[in-house]
Amino acid sequence: MFLSVFDVFKIGIGPSSSHTMGPMSAANRFLALVLSNEWPRPISARVAALKVSLHGSLAYTGIGHGTGRAVILGLMGEEPHAVDPDRMDEIIALVERTGRVTPPGHPTYDFQPKTDLIFDRKQPLPGHANGMSFSAFDTDGRLLLKRIYYSIGGGFVVTDTELDTMRGSRKSDTDTRVPYPFSTARQMLEMARASGLTIAQMKRANEETKISSTDLYQGLDRIWEAMTTCIDRGLKVDGIMPGGLKVKRRARAIHDKLNEEWRSNRLNPLLANDWLSVYAMAVNEENAGGGRVVTAPTNGAAGVIPATVRYYLHFHEDATREDIHNFLLTAAAIGGIIKHNASISGAEVGCQGEVGSAAAMAAAGLAAVLGGSPEQIENAAEIALEHHLGMTCDPIAGLVQVPCIERNALGAVKAVTAASLAIKGDGTHFVPLDACIETMRQTGNDMSEKYKETSTGGLAVNVVEC
Repeated sequence: MFLSVFDVFKIGIGPSSSHTMGPMSAANRFLALVLSNEWPRPISARVAALKVSLHGSLAYTGIGHGTGRAVILGLMGEEPHAVDPDRMDEIIALVERTGRVTPPGHPTYDFQPKTDLIFDRKQPLPGHANGMSFSAFDTDGRLLLKRIYYSIGGGFVVTDTELDTMRGSRKSDTDTRVPYPFSTARQMLEMARASGLTIAQMKRANEETKISSTDLYQGLDRIWEAMTTCIDRGLKVDGIMPGGLKVKRRARAIHDKLNEEWRSNRLNPLLANDWLSVYAMAVNEENAGGGRVVTAPTNGAAGVIPATVRYYLHFHEDATREDIHNFLLTAAAIGGIIKHNASISGAEVGCQGEVGSAAAMAAAGLAAVLGGSPEQIENAAEIALEHHLGMTCDPIAGLVQVPCIERNALGAVKAVTAASLAIKGDGTHFVPLDACIETMRQTGNDMSEKYKETSTGGLAVNVVEC
């Protein structure tokens, strides 16, 4: 099993990797398919109009998550990693005014968002909770092409056939195309013992079968630069977040108070937790505002890992660029195992799959740079994930704001605590990480759909909107 660090950490826009980045990427894929020869195009047929229907969780919380906007942007040829957040409103307004999309390299297609973009809450698609159907029609309104896509978390998008293949591959033989093809934590530890390498070193060796070491290091630098830039932006902006809940940004005010305490040398026994929390909140307030973020492993959980790295850099003056690389590589290794054997999608397993996975990844990365053994790193990940088991995904009004922003802060605190506990032990522990991941999968399967990013249960229905 090989999942690149650059698949786990992808630069994109908020507020949701599965509900914003995924649908935008699906629209990109459909546009590419329309131009290709990979479908039985009738002679002289010309695609003249497009329609999109959103199903399951995408239909229930798509408005709050910006899914419709993402589809429109994607059909205009915009991509998650490259779209300019400052131009998005202008692009969407143009489509709504003209009833057409004009992606580069394509003819103009008719697309009326009010009638051609459907939020279908009645008919879920069978493969995944985040299902989408894209259709292309000729000038007479006859259907020429239809494809179903699923947004499976972390910005990953697959077709229905790709999803079936992917699920089958979980049971297939071990991938031998990389030197350390671990697909479980147990295999990871066995390979570490046999090779004498750290988890980060094994992950680096796997990555370098695909790209050069220079490209790997530069890519990791770009990921961290995007993460820390997101923190910095979030610490400078205040005001009300969009969406109608009138939730105030708090990171800037908290950061100002912490800086004042830092300069005055006043004793604050909660200082480390406070810095962790404000870093995480800064990221997720940016995400809620539709800003540039990095999936880690999702947008809804994007604050945990950057906050933990920034905390490490803040309180460890001898931290190096290599430490950041090792942190991200170790975290990606754990994230890949979780995604392969369970899920990182809130619509599939609840918030345990998002913030829980992020906390496990962050705990592992921190344990690694603190000098932990592979066994201690695995223990750190297990502790962090175990104490998120059963966490639901119930965003109020379908917005990635309440309780999502504070959950990232608490996820970062749990990650640091888990790493600290693991480092103080010898790596032996009662519950293996693999058992914890399997428990998360089973718990997610048993969880009611109303607690899985549909905003039909939990806080979403028990808090009165004002």
